[in-house]
Amino acid sequence: MARKDKPPFDEIGHWSEIKLDIVKEYAAAYSKILSARKSPAFHHVYIDGFAGPGVAVSRTTGEFVPGSPLNALLVEPPFKEYYFIDIEAKKIEALEKVAGQRDDIHIFHGDCNQVLLQHVFPNVQYKDFRRGLCLLDPYGLHFNWQVIEAAGRMATIDMFLNFPLLDAQRNVLWCNPEKVKPEQRERMTCSWGDESWRDVAYRQVRGLFATIEEKKGPKAVVNGFRARLGKKAGFAYVPEPIPMRNSAGRIIYYLFFASQKPVAEKIVKDIFKKHGSRGGR
Repeated sequence: MARKDKPPFDEIGHWSEIKLDIVKEYAAAYSKILSARKSPAFHHVYIDGFAGPGVAVSRTTGEFVPGSPLNALLVEPPFKEYYFIDIEAKKIEALEKVAGQRDDIHIFHGDCNQVLLQHVFPNVQYKDFRRGLCLLDPYGLHFNWQVIEAAGRMATIDMFLNFPLLDAQRNVLWCNPEKVKPEQRERMTCSWGDESWRDVAYRQVRGLFATIEEKKGPKAVVNGFRARLGKKAGFAYVPEPIPMRNSAGRIIYYLFFASQKPVAEKIVKDIFKKHGSRGGR
């Protein structure tokens, strides 16, 4: 099959299926709580920045499984609106077929970092009694810190974020940081928000002839990013993220959650604990 004719459906590992279940379970609880609010009534929306085609293929079973957009559309009570974004045209075409023609669904073909700031977040304003659940699930370091900080400052967004540790380890967080390509360092800086990631990932050590940078463990980066979500982005509640591991036990990424509400943190902690036994921890 020619590359241009390749189906847009991604093959996902069991760790991705765990992630989908986690987001789906929280989305159901979130929509139930927000739908019950009457005075004032909230207009709650679902936002997916890397939506994909809406359906994936399980690497374990070979069967089709619902992706995050389809899971969101099946939540009861439903969200008031849905915003789905993807940069790949073929995935957008497939998603449009899955979603169908509905006035409450808005599908954008483009870079979610721009679309979210320009077209989506302006529709989720605190003063308008609007709230949103946002999923950012990139394949690698393709998210922009500006988006995360904007969501935190708005005080209307609950967010799940995939922090792609494996991508960072392979391409940026090398033992010798001076050998890392400038474009790779820039990806990390864009996702982190500034170059302070170097101070988090490395320590200054006196060598035989000069001071050198020594790499810390990956947990230092994870803890540092969690701290930024709270102190820099302004999210009030950021529970410890859940690690997602491949079949060999290697951590692929950490799934973060951030919110302004203590009840949201409690719900997510319970969900993380429940699904951690499936391979997340």
